[in-house]
Amino acid sequence: MNAASTFVALLRGINVGGRNTIPMVGLKASFAALGLDDVLTYVQSGNVVFRSPLGDGSELAGRIERRIAEDFALRVTVVLRTPPELSQVAVSNPFLGDETDLAKLHVVFLDRKPQASAVARLDPERSTPDRFSPRGREIYLHLPNDAARSKLTLDYFERRLGVRATARNWKTVLKLLELTQA
Repeated sequence: MNAASTFVALLRGINVGGRNTIPMVGLKASFAALGLDDVLTYVQSGNVVFRSPLGDGSELAGRIERRIAEDFALRVTVVLRTPPELSQVAVSNPFLGDETDLAKLHVVFLDRKPQASAVARLDPERSTPDRFSPRGREIYLHLPNDAARSKLTLDYFERRLGVRATARNWKTVLKLLELTQA
């Protein structure tokens, strides 16, 4: 795939707990209907790798969100990253040196970079021993007691930062990066 026009779409809350159910075959068809090429989905939770003939992602997330609303009657947050951006995420995780169990590492992907004043208001003691590290449009998470027990939720970050977000575990981040390079 050509990295200049390849994107990863990260959909929030798809097929989780029986809610926002979208069959992957239907999701692929929705992307194709937008004129997007080489559409691949990874697992059932809203990870899509595709190529755009436009090569510009600035309006693409909104177009995808509107298409999903039309095709599936769901309002879903879509966050896009390019392969170089995802590659930067993979090498920038500050917790990689501290943690050998990669299942304890996660990334929150934000739709835009939050204001520094909002980031400063995040509470590092909110969910100890959990840790987080905001870096640009991502927040790296180290969740030693499992993500389900953490108070570092998407809702918390969205409310505090005034952004929209979705999260992925570290294994998914690495697999999506691999798929962009296939």
